[in-house]
Amino acid sequence: MKHLSPAFPLLLLFIYSTLTAAQSPAAAPAPPGPTNVTAILEKAGQFTTFIRLLQNTKVADQITGALNNSNQGLTILAPTDSSFSNLKPGTLNSFTDEQKVQLIQFHILPSFFSPSQFQAASNPLRTQAGGSQGSFPLNVTATGNSVNITTGITNATVGNAIYTDGQLAVYQVDQVLLPLSFFMTPAPAPAPQKPKKAARADAPSGSDVSTTADSSGAICLSKKVIRAMASVILVLAAFT
Repeated sequence: MKHLSPAFPLLLLFIYSTLTAAQSPAAAPAPPGPTNVTAILEKAGQFTTFIRLLQNTKVADQITGALNNSNQGLTILAPTDSSFSNLKPGTLNSFTDEQKVQLIQFHILPSFFSPSQFQAASNPLRTQAGGSQGSFPLNVTATGNSVNITTGITNATVGNAIYTDGQLAVYQVDQVLLPLSFFMTPAPAPAPQKPKKAARADAPSGSDVSTTADSSGAICLSKKVIRAMASVILVLAAFT
């Protein structure tokens, strides 16, 4: 009788492992990560200042959250570095931290817009700035393939799409979009009313004065009548 080779059990184990691995289902691919807006802008180039403001104001994180939690998509209007260079010197530094957040949010529309959808857009368009109240709107005018944005301060032209995937659209604009409310002079506060002078405690009111005067006159009149009657009585008594 022939004896089996000591390696035979190992060979069987190898064959079994190979067959088991072949029958196991392949691992599902990992879901795609959220769209990285700053990476899109970095790849396109000429958006260094806008990227820095997106990161410093944390608006980049807001964009990521909105894309993950909303089905309406977003549209970003990205000003170029030359657009920021064309601003009046000191403009950005004159804004508060809150205004810088609002400025960047003002460049974001809370809906996806394809180039053709700008043609049918209804003004004013709500932006991410000001929340649902829509206190930072802008107007869009589309003529043919030309799309213009008006804020009341800035007139900008929308350029080519840098990126679009059906949920996020990023367009280049040739001007920094400045909100009108940043430059409106607030209405002056009403002047405080002067306090009325308190009446003196020892001074009688107008009605009291008139009443007192009337009473005094009546007393004087009564005394005169009494004196006249007394004189008449004395005269009559003299003749009796």
